[in-house]
Amino acid sequence: MKPIRIITLGFELKAEIDNYESMWFSRSWSGVGQIEIRINRYKRHVEHLIKNNLIMVNPKKVFIIKHREIELDENGKATENWLIKGLSLKALTGQRQTRPPSHTAYDNRQGNVETVMKHYVDRNVVNPPDLKRRMNQVSLAENQNRGYSISWQTRFKNLAEELTEISLITGIGWDISVDFTLNKFVFDVQSGRNLTASQELLPPVIFSPQFESLQSLQYTESELNYKNVAYVGGQGEGVDRRIIEIGSSSGIDRHEIFIDARDVEEKDENDQPIPESQIIQTLSERGEQQLKEFLQEEYLEGQILTKSPFKYEVDYDLGDVVTIQNVDWGVTMDTRITEIKEVYETGGYKLEATFGNNRPTLIKKIKQELGQISGEVRK
Repeated sequence: MKPIRIITLGFELKAEIDNYESMWFSRSWSGVGQIEIRINRYKRHVEHLIKNNLIMVNPKKVFIIKHREIELDENGKATENWLIKGLSLKALTGQRQTRPPSHTAYDNRQGNVETVMKHYVDRNVVNPPDLKRRMNQVSLAENQNRGYSISWQTRFKNLAEELTEISLITGIGWDISVDFTLNKFVFDVQSGRNLTASQELLPPVIFSPQFESLQSLQYTESELNYKNVAYVGGQGEGVDRRIIEIGSSSGIDRHEIFIDARDVEEKDENDQPIPESQIIQTLSERGEQQLKEFLQEEYLEGQILTKSPFKYEVDYDLGDVVTIQNVDWGVTMDTRITEIKEVYETGGYKLEATFGNNRPTLIKKIKQELGQISGEVRK
């Protein structure tokens, strides 16, 4: 079994464990990863698997214990196992809401993706004006100004969900790793590599049953959640409400949705009118951002052969854009690896991957449907 280390939030090493019954953990490019371990309660060092201790696979794969449970059955000690569940360090951002500055209703930020994401983490986690909100263990990696320019505004939203939303829209990933030199949890963004078959700068990675790199593949093509035209509503009431249109499809190929953007301000913090061209640009950006949530039509999930021609974390890793191909199905896609699940059991080790965005969850679908009933879509 793969050894894991148990560490306190104060960076004190408590134990190393490699005799658990099973373990799996997932890494997510845009969201928050998780871990699950089953271990017999009578094994050595189990007493350190307690709430808020850290499980470290390596400095980039660290999880906070948030849940544990145990039960006893007729088999007695042999099956008296603890079930330990945790979340990746990215979950620390989920403990904060995006609190706007005192002088304005929203925290507005424009710039490259990395600058915008790090602004919100800095303002709500690393250096918030309210010192009670500060997490002293968390720091920011140096800003390299990655990603294209975006405009974002937020007000009392879950910070982890906002970072996930920005990541899904822009393709820029984010993570929190451990720096044992500084004894800090370091927030940084990632851009991933282009490893597709069409590029020539790096050795391409092609996952395909024909190339003996995929053990299984599940492919779904769907338009159940598809929209390509948006009416974006700004401020105002009735016929006086500002409405702009995003998208140009027509006829039977046109799928419309309404997006509420009433929170887009038309006056600045000094109560002066914002130029109409700037308001329309902001509404357009909001519409384009949210419309991207409805453009996903294809989903791919697969189990990667652990003895494939490509070595995990060397030839490819989470966030890289690769080529997926199944000749028999007529499917070839260039897509990002958005989630990787590592599974360790007595029978061996395996990798499972999600390519592109996950299918919409039930909760997300319900939120979207409720938003459409009221003629609005909110995050």
